[in-house]
Amino acid sequence: MIKVEKSVYSPPEASDGRRVLVMSLWPRGVSKDKVDVWMKELGTPMDLVRRKKAGKVDWPEFRKEYQRSLKGKEDVLRGLALESKTGTITLLCTEKDPSECHRSILKEAIESFL
Repeated sequence: MIKVEKSVYSPPEASDGRRVLVMSLWPRGVSKDKVDVWMKELGTPMDLVRRKKAGKVDWPEFRKEYQRSLKGKEDVLRGLALESKTGTITLLCTEKDPSECHRSILKEAIESFL
């Protein structure tokens, strides 16, 4: 199972399984014990983050660009897919709403290997 409903600021719970931080930069104010692993290579490219925050890219374009950024990372995605078959993985970043967060796109990409 892959979960995306929590942000990295949400308190850890046993039901989270493995908490995976998927951000390019470590978030301020977050202690290392809040996550099990940091996979910064799955974070949104910083240029795309800046353009999204500035309102220069809409959600459909963000989705396309983030998907492009995952090219060449298939082995990592496949590994997470295999892990999700036997346990829970919670993808984390600072965004509280997963509906317009790269976590939802990443979840789809991982699930494509199942």
